[in-house]
Amino acid sequence: MSATAARTLAPHLTRAALAADVRGWYPASHELALRINDVYVRVATNAPELHAKLVRYFGEFLAPDVPEHGVPAGAEVIRVTAHEAPRRDWGLPFTARQPDAGKRKIKEECLDLPDGRLVHKRLTGMLFAFGGGDNVAVGPCTANDNQVVNFINNRYLELMLNRGCLLGHAAAVSHAGRGLAVAGFSGMGKSTLSLRLMSRGATFVSNDRVLVASNGNDAPRCLGIPKQPRINPGTILANPDLDPVLTEEERITLSALPPDDLWHLERKYDAIIADCFGPGRFIPQAPLDALVILNWRRNTGEPLRVRMDKAQDRPDLLPAFMKSTGAFYLPAPGGWQQDPGLAEYARGLAGVPVIELSGGVDFDAAADACMHFLSTGTL
Repeated sequence: MSATAARTLAPHLTRAALAADVRGWYPASHELALRINDVYVRVATNAPELHAKLVRYFGEFLAPDVPEHGVPAGAEVIRVTAHEAPRRDWGLPFTARQPDAGKRKIKEECLDLPDGRLVHKRLTGMLFAFGGGDNVAVGPCTANDNQVVNFINNRYLELMLNRGCLLGHAAAVSHAGRGLAVAGFSGMGKSTLSLRLMSRGATFVSNDRVLVASNGNDAPRCLGIPKQPRINPGTILANPDLDPVLTEEERITLSALPPDDLWHLERKYDAIIADCFGPGRFIPQAPLDALVILNWRRNTGEPLRVRMDKAQDRPDLLPAFMKSTGAFYLPAPGGWQQDPGLAEYARGLAGVPVIELSGGVDFDAAADACMHFLSTGTL
């Protein structure tokens, strides 16, 4: 189809029609099933290599195949198909999505349809179609398996946001029956600190995104997503438990770099929790007993300062935790029709202590303070 013809048809294009075409062109027969709290996710792909990557990545969340009927009462099923296909020009009238504050490159463009939304990734050529519980990824999926992983997790996030959860930009861990979410202004090291806590016995709950769930008078809970930590070389080299992430050759090369060069190196690795810490160390939810905010600075010579306040008394810190719902969220009736603001986050976190870590960067001292809180409930 030519670009001109596609633009002519765009007003009449539907997500359902595009999904049916893609599934007809590239039938998906390799399947896996996940369970995230009370939600099941059925995933199918036409690419054996992608299937193997997804099985390894989601290993601790794999579930027996989910029957079409008969899931537990109250559970929901999300369906996703991922179709390996050549990159193509879809010729559709996408609208560019402006980058987040502080960034310049436009990476995504969107097209809203009567029954859903299309999101096109400019750099990779991946196209995602979703709406009405029907979710399709098509393009060079195997080479961009991280985007397929994010798409699967975003379908779960959308469902939970439409149940009224708040979205947080944070990692989370649990220990001794308590849970912490770890947030921070850009580049502060939330994944690094959460993995230091893992090395001291904590259990992983989530990386980069968390959901805050509140039910009436119940204390807020932290719901995670099955997203493995995506970390930089400095984090890996400073934590022996992360040795499996690098080859010996990579370790030798990276260890030779000056500390500042290592800090600014733009290279990320997935740290599979089971590979680094063993099985059973990744769980999908925990109590939310405190929100840790990293508000420190490197190379200041200052000692770490630890301060605890109520969330509603520190509105200056909450933006470090707040996260836009983004292009992959379609609101349903009762869901967030626009991104919640500071007041909604303050209400959702009411009663949750905020622990501010300021002064100089000191991961060991920060881990000491956090583990003490997790073990005793006090600083």
